[in-house]
Amino acid sequence: MLIERLFQLLFWSALVFAFVMASLPQPPALPGDPSDKVLHVLAFLVLAGLAAFAYPRVRLVVIFLGLALFGGAVEVVQAIPQLGREPSWVDWLADAAAAAAVLLAVGAIRFFGRSAR
Repeated sequence: MLIERLFQLLFWSALVFAFVMASLPQPPALPGDPSDKVLHVLAFLVLAGLAAFAYPRVRLVVIFLGLALFGGAVEVVQAIPQLGREPSWVDWLADAAAAAAVLLAVGAIRFFGRSAR
């Protein structure tokens, strides 16, 4: 249970961090200057992995839906003109695809892990 609490703390911290970074008018430059799509994919790979460990009893499809809604909310916030950001449904698709990839892998590991017993 302690490890779940740690992952929950990490998940919610990462979620808040991702939201703040996506909401900044001018996010800080990162080494290598990765593209916006790379940043979206990396963020949602991490968020999906952390969520799967933080909430192992929650169905993976529920985690996916929550992350997909979060990705959509980020794009809605980026549409606020005062932020100077540009929303993109392609970014949302990248978010959803990254989360789906991780959660499908977790689901496969769980399924085959149970089958091996």
